[in-house]
Amino acid sequence: MRIEVINTGTELLLGKVVNTHACYFGQELFKLGLRVQRQLTIPDGDDIRDALASAFPRSDVILITGGLGPTSDDVTREVVAAMLGLELHLKEDVLEEVNAFFKVRGLTPNQSNERQAMVPDGAEVLSNPYGTAPGLYLPAADDGSSPHLFLLPGPPRELKPMFKDLVFPRMADLRGGNSEAGVWHNFRIYGVGESSIAGELDPLFEADESVELGYCARLGEVDVRLIGQADAVEKAAERVREIYAEDIVAESEEPIEKVLVDMLSDRGETVATAESCSGGEIASTITNVPGSSRALLSGFVTYSNESKTAILGVDPELIREHGAVSGAVVEQMVEGCLRVSGADHAIAVSGIAGPDGGSEEKPVGTVYLGIASRGGETFVKRYFSPSDRISFKLRITRLAIDLMRRRLLGFPLD
Repeated sequence: MRIEVINTGTELLLGKVVNTHACYFGQELFKLGLRVQRQLTIPDGDDIRDALASAFPRSDVILITGGLGPTSDDVTREVVAAMLGLELHLKEDVLEEVNAFFKVRGLTPNQSNERQAMVPDGAEVLSNPYGTAPGLYLPAADDGSSPHLFLLPGPPRELKPMFKDLVFPRMADLRGGNSEAGVWHNFRIYGVGESSIAGELDPLFEADESVELGYCARLGEVDVRLIGQADAVEKAAERVREIYAEDIVAESEEPIEKVLVDMLSDRGETVATAESCSGGEIASTITNVPGSSRALLSGFVTYSNESKTAILGVDPELIREHGAVSGAVVEQMVEGCLRVSGADHAIAVSGIAGPDGGSEEKPVGTVYLGIASRGGETFVKRYFSPSDRISFKLRITRLAIDLMRRRLLGFPLD
């Protein structure tokens, strides 16, 4: 099945918004054994007409995102209807849903919002409980002059639920049994560089055409992707497990913070954080996970020296002697966090995020990270991660969460 994605939105081309749709569609459609063959990003407005005219002959399905709003440059609905020779009609039930969205939020819709309730003849409305732009599905023409068309809202918070609940099942029906679905197995590996992993794995699989190997690197972690038929992929996965037994965070696409929350919840244990240079990023990241209240007990942002003393009980003389960014201070921070919070485990971090504040002894990027557990040995280690300020905080956050994961699994932290 030939699938094309057309993303509309001037903000995407200006770099004001990151286009994540291709990644999302690719991952979801692969679950059906399908792949996107082409993606095009165009500005708002009439460019959609040329894009569709070009895509119609080479596509079986076109996913169109954006251009369904109430403003004058949101013309996807009108252009598609015109190209297919279909009349647009106001659907009262759709308008009621649009008005209800405003009413529950104490807002008043204006006349332009009525455009969002205009539906081409023969189109199926895809409801949107998270916004005012319903989606539309138009089946392929019997004579082959137009492919299946899915018109979807642009914002991911609206698009993803609609795709999952309404588009994905239709794509499964369209696919039928005409193609053999492959298997996608993902390993999320933390603390090993992409080039190092590639140098290890590429020679193992370069002669094996039954498995497609791919990588996706992020801050501090790498996704290793195996694609092929089930038996071949499982055989390859065993090799990956043997090599990176302690470094595999998940055999899925789950983020490391969810893995930690699930582990703590399963054990009935809690963690607390004491953060200086990360400014609460560790606790914030953990609380991004639904159900994290079962795992995170407390989070302290002890940014100043005074707060380290007042909240965590760090000896001020120790700070004067060694500095706030030191192993001695972080040891007292993490043990104080454990004591004050009453949690089962604690994480503490103090470092120099930059761009100023470094020295020859402690350059920008220096960080000390501590892990403490009730009845366990306190771990403190110095790391060096020079980068911009935001990336530094994100790297340290992932490192801290991974160290806590390793502690729970009984892996060595050195």
